[in-house]
Amino acid sequence: MMTGNKKEKKTIRLQHWVKIAVLIGCYDVIAVSAAYFLGLLLRFDFRFSQIPRVYFGAWQRFAPLYAGICLAIFILFGLYKSIWRFASFPELSRVTVASFAASALHTVITLLFYYRMPISYYGIGAILQLMFVLAIRFSYRFALFFLNRGAKRGTDRILLIGAGAAGQMILRDVNAGLSSGRVVCIIDDNSNKWGRYIENVRVYGGRESILEAVEKFKINKIFLAIPSATMAERRDILSICNETDCEIKNLPGMYQFFTGQLTASALRDVSIEDLLGRDPIKPDLREVFEFINGKTVLVTGGGGSIGSELCRQIAGHDPKRLIIFDIYENSTYDVQLELKNKYPSLDLVVLIGSVRDSRRINQVFADYRPEIVYHAAAHKHVPLMEDSPCEAIKNNAIGTYKTAYAAMMHGCERFVLISTDKAVNPTNIMGASKRLCEMVIQSFDAKIKAGRADEIPPLYQHREQKGENEERQPEFMHGIKTEFVAVRFGNVLGSNGSVVPIFKRQIERGGPVTVTHPDIIRYFMTVPEAVSLVMLAGTYAHGGEIFVLDMGSPVKIDTLARNLIRMSGLKPDVDIPIEYIGLRPGEKLYEEKLMAEEGLKRTENKLIHIGCPIPFDTERFLQDLGDLIEVAYRNDPAIRSSVERMVPTYHPTYNGQKILPDPVIIPEQQPETEAAVLAQ
Repeated sequence: MMTGNKKEKKTIRLQHWVKIAVLIGCYDVIAVSAAYFLGLLLRFDFRFSQIPRVYFGAWQRFAPLYAGICLAIFILFGLYKSIWRFASFPELSRVTVASFAASALHTVITLLFYYRMPISYYGIGAILQLMFVLAIRFSYRFALFFLNRGAKRGTDRILLIGAGAAGQMILRDVNAGLSSGRVVCIIDDNSNKWGRYIENVRVYGGRESILEAVEKFKINKIFLAIPSATMAERRDILSICNETDCEIKNLPGMYQFFTGQLTASALRDVSIEDLLGRDPIKPDLREVFEFINGKTVLVTGGGGSIGSELCRQIAGHDPKRLIIFDIYENSTYDVQLELKNKYPSLDLVVLIGSVRDSRRINQVFADYRPEIVYHAAAHKHVPLMEDSPCEAIKNNAIGTYKTAYAAMMHGCERFVLISTDKAVNPTNIMGASKRLCEMVIQSFDAKIKAGRADEIPPLYQHREQKGENEERQPEFMHGIKTEFVAVRFGNVLGSNGSVVPIFKRQIERGGPVTVTHPDIIRYFMTVPEAVSLVMLAGTYAHGGEIFVLDMGSPVKIDTLARNLIRMSGLKPDVDIPIEYIGLRPGEKLYEEKLMAEEGLKRTENKLIHIGCPIPFDTERFLQDLGDLIEVAYRNDPAIRSSVERMVPTYHPTYNGQKILPDPVIIPEQQPETEAAVLAQ
C-alpha cells in the first residue's frame, strides 16, 4: 500500500508460544537424529571406527528425511501447542505415542529403502528418542517444581480434607506455589488411604482425626475439597472444623469439578449456608414455568430481595409480560437494568407506586391485566415497625387488601401472598400485620368460593372507583374465580436486614458482634429456596391455603455468630467479643412455622406442606378491618388493642415481657372526604 512516496511496512510479531514451538522443533530435529546415532554407537561399544560404513552411510542418508517425518508426526499429534508448565499424563501419553509411531516408520523405511540395521539399533534408538523428546518438554515443569520447593513460602500450614480427585488437584495447585503456604496433612474418611501419601503428603486419618491433626501439625488453615459430599456430611465435618481456631476454605461443589475450575483460588470462605442443618431444597419447577409461560405476571415489591429473585426466575421462563411494582426506585432501577441486560427480548414494565394508593394500584391492574400476582411488598423490619405500628398496618394489611381487591376486580387468576413465620403466634406488630394479610386472603377466598364476592367491601376506594364497582355488580362479581393463597417461610439468608450481613460488617470492624440473647433460635432458608416455594404455591393452589416449608432444624443465632467469627480465622470472645444486648421490641426467642391449631397436609413435594386454615368469622373480620383502617389512618397509639382483638394469637411483648393492652378507644366518626384523603 502506497501513501505518497512512502511505503507502510507491516511488522509481523510472532506470539511467544510460537517462538518456543520453533525452538523445540529445532531441538527435535537434532534429538531424533542424535538418538539413532547414539543407538548405533552403543551397538559397537562407543567405538566409531568399529561401525561398518554401510550402517553409518544408511543412517547418514536417512537422518534428514527422518527429521522431517518426525516433525510432521509431532505437529499432527499437537506436541507444539501444549502448555508445558502444566504438562501431565495426557501430554506424556501423546509424546509417547508420537515418538513410537515415528520409530515404527523409521524401522519400516530403513528396511524397505535403505539397509537392514542391527536390531539393537532400532530398540536403543527408539528409547533414546523418547527420552530426549520427553526431556525438553517436561524439564520446565521439573525446574518449576524444584524452584518452588526451594523458594521461600508462606507460613500457612494447611490441612486438606479430601484425598480424591478434587483434593489432589488442589494439592497440586498449592504445591505449585499458588497459595501462601503448604499442605502438611490430608484427612479422608476412606480408611484404605490412611498412612499413604499423595504428592509426598501423608493421609493422616478420617474426620475423627481432624482435631488431633490440627494440634499435632500446628495447622492454621483448613481446605475442604469434598465436592461430592452430601450437605449432612459437609455439615458434620464443618462442625468439627469449627471447634478449631483455623480459617476454613471450602470448594463449593461438583460444578467446579466438572468445569475444571479446581484451583486453590476456587476455594471460597465457608458460607453460613453450609451450617443450615439440611440439604438445599431443589424442587422440580417445570410445572411452575409451564404455568408462567405466556402469562402477564405482576410482582409487587419487585425491588426487594425476595421480589427481585422472583423477577429473575420469572424473566428466564418466557412470560408474556413481567411487571415490577415498587415504591423504592433505587433497587427497582438496579433490577430493571439487570433484567434488560440479561433478557433483551423480555417485555418488561417497571412501575413506581405504593400498594397503599388504591387509585394507583387499580390503574396498574386496569392497564396491564396481570394474570398472576406475587405480592411481596411489605414492611418487614420488626423493631422499626414496633416504633411505627400504624405504618405496618397501613402498608402490610391495608396494602394487601387493596392489591387483592384490585386483582379480584380485574380478572386475575392467582394471587400469591408472601407471608412469614412471624405471623404465627405473633408477639410484634409486624408479625400481627402479616397474620392480618393471611386472614384477608382467606376471607377473599371464602367469599369467592361461596359466590358472595359482592359482599367484599371496597374499603377506602375513591368515589369514582366505588361507582365503577357498583356498575359491575352483580353479574361480574358472581363470575370471579381468582384464587388467593399465602406462602409462609422463615428468615432469608442474604436478604435486606438479614442478620448474617450485619454480623459480617461487625466482624470487619473488629467487633463486637451483637446477639440479642444467647438462647434465641431461628429457622433459615436461602433466597432461591424461598422463591421456589412461592412459585410452587402458585401452581399447587386451589385457593385459601397457607403453604409452609419444612425448614429443618432451627439454628441458634449465638452459634451462627461464633461460627462466622471462626470462619473468618478469628476466635470468638478473644479476637472478636460477643455482646448480648437483650431482645428487641416485639422479638421472641423462637419462631414457629404453624399455629398449634393448624394441621398439616402433604403436597407433591415432601418438604412443602399446607396448613389447614384456622376458622374465624369472616363477616366480623371484614367489619373490624374497616374500623382498623380508621384507627391506622388516624395514627392512633391504641392500634395494638384493635389488632389484638382481630388476631387472637397476637400477644404483644417487649423484651420478652407481655405488654399491657392499650386502652380501648372507640374510633370517632370522621367525614368520608377526610378518610379518602388519609387513604392516599
